[in-house]
Amino acid sequence: MRAFKRKSVTGAASYFMRSIFLQAIGFASILVLSAYFDPEDFGIYGIVLSIIGILMFFSDVGLASTLIQKKDEPTLNEYRSLFTVQFALSLVILLVCIAVAMSEVLVAKTGVVGNYILLALGVSFPLATLKTIPSVILERELLFSKLVVPQIVEQICFHAVLIWLAISGWGVFAYIPAVLIRSTVGVLAMYFIQRWQIGFSTDWPTLKSLLGFGLKFQLNDFLARIKDQLFFLVLGYILPLKENGYVQWAKTQSMVPYNLTVNNVMAITFPAYSRLQGHPKQLQAAVEKSLFFITLAIFPILCGMALFITPLLVLFPTYAKWQPAIPSFIFFTLSIGWSSISSPLTTTLTAIGQINYTLKLMIVWTALTWILSPLLLIWFGFTGIAAAALIISFSSILSVWYAKRFVTLRVWEQVWRQLFAAIVMAAVGILGGSFWLRSVWWLLFGMGLTVGTYGVVLLALGKDVFFSQVRSLLAVRSEKIAISE
Repeated sequence: MRAFKRKSVTGAASYFMRSIFLQAIGFASILVLSAYFDPEDFGIYGIVLSIIGILMFFSDVGLASTLIQKKDEPTLNEYRSLFTVQFALSLVILLVCIAVAMSEVLVAKTGVVGNYILLALGVSFPLATLKTIPSVILERELLFSKLVVPQIVEQICFHAVLIWLAISGWGVFAYIPAVLIRSTVGVLAMYFIQRWQIGFSTDWPTLKSLLGFGLKFQLNDFLARIKDQLFFLVLGYILPLKENGYVQWAKTQSMVPYNLTVNNVMAITFPAYSRLQGHPKQLQAAVEKSLFFITLAIFPILCGMALFITPLLVLFPTYAKWQPAIPSFIFFTLSIGWSSISSPLTTTLTAIGQINYTLKLMIVWTALTWILSPLLLIWFGFTGIAAAALIISFSSILSVWYAKRFVTLRVWEQVWRQLFAAIVMAAVGILGGSFWLRSVWWLLFGMGLTVGTYGVVLLALGKDVFFSQVRSLLAVRSEKIAISE
């Protein structure tokens, strides 16, 4: 168990540091694209991504997650069965993309560029399938430091091409070669790191044994896509392209801290939690530690983003065109606070095989999205979409209730200090709001002051707890170094 802990923690640390690099690249890319792209460009790409998001559901039947969650080591036949099904489905998705492009359904809303982006993303499906089994193998072995390397290669190539073409005046057409290059180099990088005996198999008894968990997992994913991709696809056709661009821009920007912290941690903890199913005390410690460090990082980031988005757009005229999206950005950003708590808990439920409870949660969130969002859209315009997301996020309290049925957890104990420190940070930022608008130097001073406030309050409330948590991670790291020496 100690070796498992060392492997999990060091893998997580390595994965997280590399992911910070990836998010920095993505953030820099967004800054450039926000300057060179119009709101309509983000609207077009958002519509196409929503279509792809829906089609992605049909490219998987939950088998990859089943193999990751599986207690016993998967056989080569199981790997090949998974690959066969997913590769066949990916070819079907490609054909659907071609059919949609030929029908010119998108042209009326996005122009011909929407068809070309759809085709480029369609081609990426079969290529992505080639990475599935190597990814499963690396995740089961908790080799996250290797797993992230193809992602780094993909992101560097994608954003380098995208930025270069955007500056060259390609507009939204820049996404087409960027997507194709990303898909190709990702496959090459993955097979350089982790190869397997690629092959096809149609062993139906094996597939049937895997589908019990997989189909429930996939139903959960299906509801998630109805809640997100399908909703935003319908929204893209209802709203004017410019307003849809504002919504897409605000949502994309607000997701940066979530992708940096929650997504990265969850990618690591799902296979780790799965291995701890028979060790309740260790599972409790792992989940609580995830909650502590996720909220420690994400609460001040979310707070700072909500506080300083207005002065940033005011002080830099290049980005002034995005000012109508400020309220949406703030609402989307604040809604992620609850996600930082609910995501580790829903991941825990799935990892220990309690997929029925995550299905219940997804049903609630899907229903609320489709009921509340249209009402607020009618009352408040496109800003109502983000306001609905904030209101719906409070229903995540249900994830705490469900998770505590199976795992003894002290959720409030892990998050209350970070929450209170973030509230004090917000109060300081709001009181000085008029100063941050004066100049860039005042803005930088405000950022430093609010971050310092968060740190001081956090240490005042729980210095011993903070250093105890940090020491526990460093101790594991030190053990690994000592063993390697």
